[in-house]
Amino acid sequence: MRTMKLGTSLLEVPVLAVGCMRINSLDKKEAKNFVQTALEEGANFFDHADIYGGGNCEEIFADAIHMNDDIREKIILQSKCGIRKGMFDFSKEHILESVDGILKRLKTDYLDILLLHRPDALVEPEEVAEAFDLLESSGKVRHFGVSNQTPLQIQLLKKSVKQPLVANQLQLSITNSTMISNGMNVNMLNDSSVNRDGNVLDYCRLNDITIQPWSPFQYGFFEGVFLGNDKFPELNKKIDEIAAKYEVSNTTIAIAWILRHPARMQPVTGTMNINRLIDCCKATDVHLTRQEWYEIFTAAGNVLP
Repeated sequence: MRTMKLGTSLLEVPVLAVGCMRINSLDKKEAKNFVQTALEEGANFFDHADIYGGGNCEEIFADAIHMNDDIREKIILQSKCGIRKGMFDFSKEHILESVDGILKRLKTDYLDILLLHRPDALVEPEEVAEAFDLLESSGKVRHFGVSNQTPLQIQLLKKSVKQPLVANQLQLSITNSTMISNGMNVNMLNDSSVNRDGNVLDYCRLNDITIQPWSPFQYGFFEGVFLGNDKFPELNKKIDEIAAKYEVSNTTIAIAWILRHPARMQPVTGTMNINRLIDCCKATDVHLTRQEWYEIFTAAGNVLP
């Protein structure tokens, strides 16, 4: 699989991240086969969060991969913290406590990347900075980033945080592409011109922050997948047409569409289906033409000004 540098770091990562949010839906044998398949495909970057399955997903993953020192050197682990029941919490105490729990469940001494999960309205950047300094100096976390944050929220953190923020995990799919469409509808009197995210796409590109698109097959907010969905006949017709040309599945084309963007994004898969995971990995070898990319974009209902 192709690799890329993550943000401004020297960390070489696959262009595809394997999301483990639903690994608790698999039994032990299925989880082992899933993780092994990912490794065989060169997809050795695994994305977690302390809230996935209440922490159970991290435990299941560690058991499935038979975590030990030798295995640990061959994989890249990312996890997220900051979401608690009924609140968000970026306090120093919670961040440190969360990381200790994550490491214990993953049976490892360190995380390659820690992301702050969802913005906390009560965030105090100085506390985050203190937590990051302790995690870095102790060797528990090597790189840091955020999730679902706007440029100004990132800038607020950077006022105190000295470590580079190498990634921003954001929702993006063909049907949820406002961060892209907004940039093409500047000063227009239509919905696509409404700036909902502070130009986060351009900001991340300017600051070499890797965007990690989550839910690359979803429409709305977890309303379902658009592939094969009767709600999107024109889109599926166009995707199927292009998939036939490249002799791949519609899943492959949906991921290839994201990878075609010059921002050098790292999509996070969510599937627990081995065949679909393999199809996602195949997207790293498909380079859509400019015309094909725009045809898919407009077939999703996006109107060019």
